[in-house]
Amino acid sequence: MVTMQLFKSTDEWLAARTLIGGSDAAALVGLNPYKTNIDLWREKTGRQKAPDISNEEFVKFGHEAEPHLRALFALDYPQYQVGYLENNMFFNDKYPFAHASLDGWLTDQKGRKGILEIKTTNILQSMQKEKWNDRIPDNYYCQVLWYLMVTEYDFAIVKARLRTEWKGEIRVTTRHYTIERSEVEEDIEELRKAAEKFWNAVQEDLEPYLILPAI
Repeated sequence: MVTMQLFKSTDEWLAARTLIGGSDAAALVGLNPYKTNIDLWREKTGRQKAPDISNEEFVKFGHEAEPHLRALFALDYPQYQVGYLENNMFFNDKYPFAHASLDGWLTDQKGRKGILEIKTTNILQSMQKEKWNDRIPDNYYCQVLWYLMVTEYDFAIVKARLRTEWKGEIRVTTRHYTIERSEVEEDIEELRKAAEKFWNAVQEDLEPYLILPAI
C-alpha cells in the first residue's frame, strides 16, 4: 500500500528522512559521484552526518526555480494534470526501508500516474553535457527508478534545465526525458535488491563492502 505524508515544515521533513531516499539510491550501487555506499552506511548508522549543502548557491537556485519550472511544464504539456504538495513524503509498505519525496506527480489522459522530476544543472565541462545526450546521468536515473519503485507509478518525466556560460553569454537549454516503468522493471528490481541488502547491513550494524562504479 502506497501512502503520502505531509509535514508541517521543511525542518520536520528533513528530520523524517531517516530511511533511504531517492537522492541516496545511486550510492547503493556505486553510481553517486559524490558519495559511496560506505559514506551512506555511516550516515544511516549515525557514525557521520550528511553534508549540509542547503546554503550552496546551486541548491538555492534549484529550490527557487522548481515551482516556476513545474508551472511551465503544466503550461507546455496541458495533456497532463500536474499535482504537488509541499514537504511530501511517500511510503510503500512493500519497502519499509524506503521513502520518496517528489517534485510533482502527473496524470495523463488515460488516467495513468507519473512522476515529475525537475533538475537544474550548470554545465561546466563538455563531459557533463555528454551525460545528458539522449539520456539522463546515472545518479538521476537511479533516483527516478527509486521513485517509480516506491510510488508504483506508470512513468516518469524528467524536466532538465541545462545552463551553460561561454564568453560571458548564458545559454539555457530545456530537455524532457520520459521513462516508462514497463521498460525499466529489471533495473528497478536490481536497485531494490541492492537497497534491501544495504538496509540489512544498517540494521545489523555491519559495514558493507565498498561498491565501485563500473569502468
